[in-house]
Amino acid sequence: MKKYLLTALLALTALAAAQDTTPATTPAPAQTDTAPAQTPTDTTGTAETTAAPETSDVDPTTVVATVGSTDYSLAEFDRAFRMAVARSANSQGMPYSSDMEASFAQYRPQFLDTFARQQAVLQLAEKGGITSDDAAIDAQIAADRAQFQSDDEFNSALQGSGFADEDDYRLSLQQQQIASAYLKQLSDRFTFSDAVVATFYNLNKASFTREAQACVRHILVPTEAEAQQIVKDLAAGGDFAAIAKAQSKDPGSAEQGGDLGCIAPGDTVPEFDKAAFEGPLNTVQTVKTQFGYHVLQVTKRTDAGLAPLAEVQGQIRDQLAAQAAQKYLDAQVARLKVTVYADRLPVVAAPDDQASPEDQAAPDDAAPSDDAPTDTAPTDAPPSK
Repeated sequence: MKKYLLTALLALTALAAAQDTTPATTPAPAQTDTAPAQTPTDTTGTAETTAAPETSDVDPTTVVATVGSTDYSLAEFDRAFRMAVARSANSQGMPYSSDMEASFAQYRPQFLDTFARQQAVLQLAEKGGITSDDAAIDAQIAADRAQFQSDDEFNSALQGSGFADEDDYRLSLQQQQIASAYLKQLSDRFTFSDAVVATFYNLNKASFTREAQACVRHILVPTEAEAQQIVKDLAAGGDFAAIAKAQSKDPGSAEQGGDLGCIAPGDTVPEFDKAAFEGPLNTVQTVKTQFGYHVLQVTKRTDAGLAPLAEVQGQIRDQLAAQAAQKYLDAQVARLKVTVYADRLPVVAAPDDQASPEDQAAPDDAAPSDDAPTDTAPTDAPPSK
């Protein structure tokens, strides 16, 4: 499990180093006289550093990064690192716990570069006049809170997602919202002609091949008699989605009106697969599987092969705009003087069950491809029950 969590953290760190936009932005207090000797590191190169101090020797107000004229503290960096670890844990279905940070302490210097870039992005957003919509954030927090029976449960879920408290969650939402709006503002500046889009498509056709898909909705019931009654109800004008919500025993799709989305060959059991890919379109069918009786309807089917340009041109425009915006953002960040102080990060002892070196090797796909479209504004997921 630790290996998978580590892989997620490394992938997150690599992605964030280029494009993460959910940073912490409060300027750090001035450095105290008790801070140890420090060697600055320009993020464009490598500088020699002194030995890192022990955790107990470091004041949380110690400056660990400077972006432009703004200093950022160890406390702010620790918060950002905690959030990165928590997102990685949550992505693996695991609740965050503080001991996870020690397991990945060796990656703190690498993440410091990411942290500094995050601050640069938010500074640029602020200069661009981007502010958060506090009313929308209040509404989101209220909706998240409503999922829990008590404030204690809500706060426990926040902590399991890596947030210290509700204020910490609010800050993350504000920063994510600001960064997302800024990156959208940049992307909207770039438009591309039909000729450019067609050229990109022709040069990258391998990226637009697809496997066969069938878009299906179904109602699962335990007996054949129930399935036949549903078929009769549908033939009499019954609403498929309403019946699915009321009668389907598949909890994963019932609330969506029976909608399973689009599936590929082999995604489901053979009997269901055969009905989805060989049965008639837009016609109610019944099929028995190990799960029971399915009343299903295939609403759309696409063949494997090259997706037509008309179908993917919107995707191409979005990708080209994101790439152009990223290049512009890189240039703007480069104009800010960014300095990190990796030697000011305290030593954090690894736990006794630290993963073995082979388990901790960075995966080949930790960093996104330059040619691959990437999400430039990852979101802070709301706490889950």
